[in-house]
Amino acid sequence: MPPAAPSPILRRRRLGIELRRLREAAGLTGDQVIERIGWASASKLSRLENGRSRPDPQDVGDLLDLYGADQAVHDELLGITNEAGDMRGWLKNFPVMTQQQRSWAELEAGCAEISEYNPVLVPGLLQTPGYAQLRIVSASQVDESAGEPEPGEPETEVQARLARQSLLTREPHAPRYTAVLEEAALGRRAGPPEVLHEQLVQLCELALLPNVTLHVLLRDTPIGNWYLPPTAFSVYRFADPLDPETLAIEGGFTDVMSTESITLNRYKVVFEWLCTAALNASDTLSWLIEATGRLTEAAPPSTVAFGPATAPTQRRRDSGRLTDR
Repeated sequence: MPPAAPSPILRRRRLGIELRRLREAAGLTGDQVIERIGWASASKLSRLENGRSRPDPQDVGDLLDLYGADQAVHDELLGITNEAGDMRGWLKNFPVMTQQQRSWAELEAGCAEISEYNPVLVPGLLQTPGYAQLRIVSASQVDESAGEPEPGEPETEVQARLARQSLLTREPHAPRYTAVLEEAALGRRAGPPEVLHEQLVQLCELALLPNVTLHVLLRDTPIGNWYLPPTAFSVYRFADPLDPETLAIEGGFTDVMSTESITLNRYKVVFEWLCTAALNASDTLSWLIEATGRLTEAAPPSTVAFGPATAPTQRRRDSGRLTDR
């Protein structure tokens, strides 16, 4: 089975970076390009270079001719252009997902490596159905209080989230996945004992996968020189080294994406600090097993409240609302 194909959104970003590089190498400004090609809108080039619009092969071909691209570059970028425009075919892989959920699935597609940290939640790729449903239902209460439209059925939202978790067990091209889990995300504030028990059992199972590395960060452990990470974030590196490494920052009610190298490097440094401060993979597994044991009497597996557990190979993920994706 080949690696998952990069999403059209990722292809657009890659195309935009390459078009900007070629324009700058040709010594042309955006205004000069617009004038020479005869486009009516000055924003058209900007949208293409920033990956914000579906590219037209004729437009891309005109740009490549203007920039003097050789035949190999011409063929490569027109191939990327076709991939960037094929949204309908790609979305057939994710028929139940909302647009917000797809934005995360698009980042995960074609990933070689994912690094995640969340200060208060178990990351979505690791969540059980019960834990996911608790997060979705509790977040919907905020939407209702704020006068937002009625959310969809929680069961549908859960299934959409789970629809992405097979990424971690994709054979033979599963990405390397590393997560730092705060102890607080597995504490009693996160849910009733039966839900936490189910979640801990799943984390023990996932920690045994060869491509998954989990670190638990104990609540009283200092990070670096008393650094405190202000928000959840994820870093995505892709199988194609020319696709831009991407940072996703979860900030309250808004998510932010960035491919800017300076910002990315800062968060990669922070992630290294988090991994160093947290328990190593072996000690994390021991901690998870012990924590599961402490909850066993309070939450026998048969009392799980949110439906039958699903095997890890059948689970995926959803972005959800708020910072809960």
